[in-house]
Amino acid sequence: MNASVRLSVSSLRAHKRRFAGTFLAVFLGVAFLAGTLVMGDTLRAGFDTMFGNATSGTDAVVRSADAITTPGEREGVRQPVATGLADTLAKVPGVASAEPEIQGAGQLVGKNGKPIGGQGPPTLAGNWIADPKLNPYQLAEGRAPSKSGEVVVNRGAADKGDLKIGDTTTLRTPDPVQVRIVGLATFGGEDGMAQVTFTGMTRADAEKYLTARPGEASSVKVRAGPGVSEKELVDRLTPVLPNGVEAITGQESAQENTDMISSQFLTIFTTFLLVFSGIALLVATFSIHNTFAIVVAQRTRENALLRALGASRRQVTAATLVEATVVAVTASLAGLAGGIGIAAGLQALFPAIGFPFPKSDLVISALSMALPLVVGIVVCLGSALLPAARAGRTAPLAALRETAVDSSGASRTRAVTGAVLGSLAVTATLTGVLVSPSLWLAGLGAVLALVAFVVLGPVASSTAVRVLGGPLDKLRGVTGGLARRNALRSPKRTAATASALMIGVAVVALFTVFGASLKATMDQTVSRSFAGDVAVSTPSFGAGGSGLSPRLAGAVQELPEVDTAVGLGRGVAEVDGKGRALTVTDPSALQRTFDLGKVDGSMSALGTDGIALTRSEAEKQHLATGDEARLTFTDGKKETFTVRAVYGRSELAGDYVITRAAWAPHRTQDSDTLVAVSFKDGVSTDAGKAAVQKVADVYGNPEVQTRDEYAQSSAGGIDMMLTLVYALLALAVLIALLGIANTLTLAIHERTRELGLLRAVGQTRSQLRAMVRWESVLVAAFGTVGGLALGAFLGWVLVKASDGASDSAFAFAIPPRQLLIVALVGLAAGALAGWRPARRAARLDVLRAIATE
Repeated sequence: MNASVRLSVSSLRAHKRRFAGTFLAVFLGVAFLAGTLVMGDTLRAGFDTMFGNATSGTDAVVRSADAITTPGEREGVRQPVATGLADTLAKVPGVASAEPEIQGAGQLVGKNGKPIGGQGPPTLAGNWIADPKLNPYQLAEGRAPSKSGEVVVNRGAADKGDLKIGDTTTLRTPDPVQVRIVGLATFGGEDGMAQVTFTGMTRADAEKYLTARPGEASSVKVRAGPGVSEKELVDRLTPVLPNGVEAITGQESAQENTDMISSQFLTIFTTFLLVFSGIALLVATFSIHNTFAIVVAQRTRENALLRALGASRRQVTAATLVEATVVAVTASLAGLAGGIGIAAGLQALFPAIGFPFPKSDLVISALSMALPLVVGIVVCLGSALLPAARAGRTAPLAALRETAVDSSGASRTRAVTGAVLGSLAVTATLTGVLVSPSLWLAGLGAVLALVAFVVLGPVASSTAVRVLGGPLDKLRGVTGGLARRNALRSPKRTAATASALMIGVAVVALFTVFGASLKATMDQTVSRSFAGDVAVSTPSFGAGGSGLSPRLAGAVQELPEVDTAVGLGRGVAEVDGKGRALTVTDPSALQRTFDLGKVDGSMSALGTDGIALTRSEAEKQHLATGDEARLTFTDGKKETFTVRAVYGRSELAGDYVITRAAWAPHRTQDSDTLVAVSFKDGVSTDAGKAAVQKVADVYGNPEVQTRDEYAQSSAGGIDMMLTLVYALLALAVLIALLGIANTLTLAIHERTRELGLLRAVGQTRSQLRAMVRWESVLVAAFGTVGGLALGAFLGWVLVKASDGASDSAFAFAIPPRQLLIVALVGLAAGALAGWRPARRAARLDVLRAIATE
């Protein structure tokens, strides 16, 4: 073994450049993975500290015991508690202070007239709590609000809206309220809780604008007296609490807030990055395997001589694995350092681009260091395992051979295996998306399709390169022909090199197709369901925004240009024991403005005790027109509703509809999410839109959009997602390009004598450079075309699987322009990857190259 180690170390010293690409591939993959883990730990620690600081003075929180949670939401809606409960709790022995907390949605308007926030994080408003130890916000500048119309806002929101103390602005609650800023606050020592905005009002204003009825609060915060622990305080409070109300410790409340941030954002954020780390490492696997396969092939005679001199198979195999281990360990250790640097860079970058995460020192845990190190070493060693075994099988007589013939691409076993895998992939996929919708079966088919593509790569590479490289003979003459023949020389090597790029391009194409399909789905939904002319809406994604005033639809309805204006509000209730979102609206106007499909029963007959629901929900709940459904509202009241209508479509109208009169006794902070407007005959869209905008300006200046504009804005988050995806996938594509460049460099070393002979018989340096570059482009073209085909197929699978798993109908769309750009980028990347190897080939000394053995 010592001989194997010495041989490996000496080989690495003599041929450092051979493994440069492998080192970089492992380094980048490990650095991205380590950076993600360190960043996730750092953010969690930062939020823990921030919430701990903000709630350090709160020893107990009294709130409603039950919450109604609708599908797709983690945080339920709780019944309010009486503000008078605070006075009762303040008299309990051991209580130093008790203050009601009133909280709701409230969106500030900046100095430029545009709302602050609202594209994701919540925009909150509430009463300013007088006890500074119970108030999670600390006054940093100015004073607390003392009369109606005065507010304190968090400093981050003020900076974002270019607001300062003394300024007057609008607060959407959702009814517009004129407010004057008298103070700026911080949260846990930060300018705000990430991008969440907060406006603190007087208690009277908070009750007036944020609750349905005076005397209601979201919770009551309690501070213990000296010597009373949090647990002891909760035990003392519990006996005096009314039915349906509970007390939890301040620590439990802070942990719930941290868990909410973790589940809703941090987990998604880190999982998203970890997925791309996995893609990068998968791409790196192909590049690493290809490098070691070429090195082993180039050392066939060397390994055969070692066998002839008495080296065993185990020693030759061990020598290759030792080389892989040295590269894996050094690259992974360097990757850990790079990951820490990436995390530090992200920590500095996020505040600069508008994501003010809490300040915290980098948290470097044992797991965040050990996991990337182990993964990097395992990936590198696993990729080198087959080439090492192949090296060990080298026969001593191979030392007498001048060259070896690569027939891997023509392997009948490979062709049969790939065909079987492809058949299984198609069968599993079609069954999972068409026959019996199953995400797991569709996912299995997608994985099998990826494996089949990789297995069939060498079989298909010869035909693909001939077809793709056909035009080169005419365009580039002898140079193009030689480039095509070089790419055809080793089908397995060409396929392995292209596979890394293929996976990167496939994932890019997958997200591109899925994003285009989501946009097409939104266009289809709006055009099919929305029969109005313009829409007044709130942000289309995220929890932010305060909604629209419920009075806006009525004001618009009074315009002479308007035929129908209907507002869609949102309520929550349990329907026969299951949490469901309710659409609160005028059902008759809804039917005139939205296409609800076939309606059984009468939408206009709902009244105060009737409900309408979609046909799919009616089947799930086993309900039909005339049946009764038991609804439990957030105020704890239970009422029996009669199903008076069952309709077909639900994309914009929701699955359950009740009237505003039925919702009024149970409402909390009332708001609409959408106001749909239809104009009278003869009214142009421009004239009608201008008239509606004038009314909307009075209600906080929400945006009025045509039907097409509304569809585009509803899909606005998709472009943001794709931009982030492309930025992250650039790493995988970069690793793939390093693999192509490394393969070409090793191939040039392998063909040194051949290149010298070409130069000797008259090939110019520029022709030689062009030949190498075109070979790189052909390999990249093979990977790009294969990746586009695989990505489009996987995109179709994802869309169809989502369609089968959802009540909404998904539309499949292929964006030709975007995919053409991806293809051109892939080809350009191939030319870029071949640039350095081409220069190195052109600089070869002709006489030395001819003399090379």
